[in-house]
Amino acid sequence: MDTSTTGEHSAVVESAIKGISHIATLPEITLKIIELVEDPTSTAQDLHNIISHDPALCSRILKVVNSAFYGLPRQIGSINRAIVLLGLNAVKNIAIAASLAKLFRGGDLCPKFAARDLWIHSVATAAASKLICDELHLGLPDEAFLAGLIHDIGIMVEMQAERNGLIQVFDAINFDDEGNPDRDMREVEQTIFGPDHCAFGAGLCETWKFPKSFAFVTGFHHNPMELPPGSRTLACVVYVADRLAGQVDQGFRGDLQFLDIDPDVCEELGLSEDSIGNICRRLPEAIDEVQATFA
Repeated sequence: MDTSTTGEHSAVVESAIKGISHIATLPEITLKIIELVEDPTSTAQDLHNIISHDPALCSRILKVVNSAFYGLPRQIGSINRAIVLLGLNAVKNIAIAASLAKLFRGGDLCPKFAARDLWIHSVATAAASKLICDELHLGLPDEAFLAGLIHDIGIMVEMQAERNGLIQVFDAINFDDEGNPDRDMREVEQTIFGPDHCAFGAGLCETWKFPKSFAFVTGFHHNPMELPPGSRTLACVVYVADRLAGQVDQGFRGDLQFLDIDPDVCEELGLSEDSIGNICRRLPEAIDEVQATFA
C-alpha cells in the first residue's frame, strides 16, 4: 500500500471516530482510571479513591473478580483487596471490560448482522484468550481477556459511523448453512470503506489512549505474524482465540472465512495440539461463566 493510500485510510478512520463520540468516548471514570494507572507515580490508594466514587463500577469489578471464571481461591470484598491481590493494571483492565458492554448495543443492522451477536462472539474470544494465557502461563490473563473482548470493536465503529456502508458489506457476503461467509469480509470492507474493521479498531484504541499492544490486537488479529517479533504475542493469542470461538459457533463470525489456525502462530506461542484440545474442552463452560458475569 503506498503512502498516499495509507494517509487516505487514516483520514477516513479519524473522521469516522470523530463522528461517533457517543461510542468513541469511554465513560469519564474509565478514562481517569486509564490515565492514573499509566502514571508510574500512582498508588493503589489513588486507584481506590477514583473507583470508590462509582458504586456501580465497584460492584461490577468485584463481580468479575469474584466470578468462577477468574478462579480466585476466596471471595474479595473490597476494591482495595482486589488491587492488592491483582495489581493496578489488572483492575484497570477489568474496569474497562466492565464498561464495554453498552458499546455493543445497537440492535439488528440487517438480517446478516446484529450487534448482540458480535458481543457474544467477543465474549467467547475473550474467554478463549484468557484460557490460552492460562494454558501457556503467559502471565497476562486480564490483558488477554480485554484484548479478546475488543478485537472486533472496529465493526462497531463502522456500524455507528457508516451504517449504510456496513449494510453494503453484508449484502455482498453470503453465508452457508453453517455460517461460513463466501468472501473475505476485510476485502469487501476495503472496497467499500478503504480501511477495514481492523484499521477502525486500531484507530479507536489510539483515541482511547490504550497501550500499543491493544492497537496491535485490533489491527492485526487476522495477520499477527506481520507484526515485529517482539510485538506479536497478544495478537497471536487473540488470533487463535478468535478461531476457537468461531468453532464453538458463538455469535458473529462473518469476518472468519476459514477457521484453520496458522501453524506459524502456534509455533510463535509454543501452542501444541494437546494444549488446543485442553482449551477447547474448557471453553464452553468458560464462555457461560463470562456471559453470566457480564450480563
